[in-house]
Amino acid sequence: MSCNINENKEEFVKLLKSTGREGVDDVIEELERLGFFSAPASAGHHLNVEGGLVQHSLNTCKAAFAILEGMKALEPSLDTEVKKESIIISALLHDVCKADIYKRSVKKRKNKLGQWEDCEGYKVSYKDFPMGHGEKSLVVILLSGLELYDDEMLAIRWHMGAWGLNQNSFEDVRNYDTAQKEYPLVAIIHAADVMAANVMERTGEEMDEL
Repeated sequence: MSCNINENKEEFVKLLKSTGREGVDDVIEELERLGFFSAPASAGHHLNVEGGLVQHSLNTCKAAFAILEGMKALEPSLDTEVKKESIIISALLHDVCKADIYKRSVKKRKNKLGQWEDCEGYKVSYKDFPMGHGEKSLVVILLSGLELYDDEMLAIRWHMGAWGLNQNSFEDVRNYDTAQKEYPLVAIIHAADVMAANVMERTGEEMDEL
């Protein structure tokens, strides 16, 4: 699977700027510096190709809007509780933590004959800024100068859902549980992230390996 890097970048930037949020230009400049627009979304799973991270971010945004529209029929209050600009910002920027962790490398994999062969891929390194996942995304965004509302910060921080918390920490569990209940955006972005990675971005090759 390949990505149209220029087309996706243009769509990403246009969507982000449509929010009219102060600091958008600064965060785009920071994403350029970090290599966000050419980074893969993963090292060996969904969209592990050049430009995959932007594609995943766009997919997450589209999934989030679909989830919101579907849920409004069941919970009409979401129409006022969740802002369009908050969906865009949280979905497009939830994974900026990945912009600088993937490094090109040569990896080993089995071909269709079961033989090992060299192939180009990515390895993961956290040495540049070992802050964590959702936490790192949030710090990078805020340091770039983009202003965020509370629900946006929490949606980005907890976009991994239960996978992103320390189950041995009572404080972590309570914070995550409270964030979900107080701000519907938190649950929407997590669900959208899961749907993007596991439904919109699945490949035939991955299905064959199940």
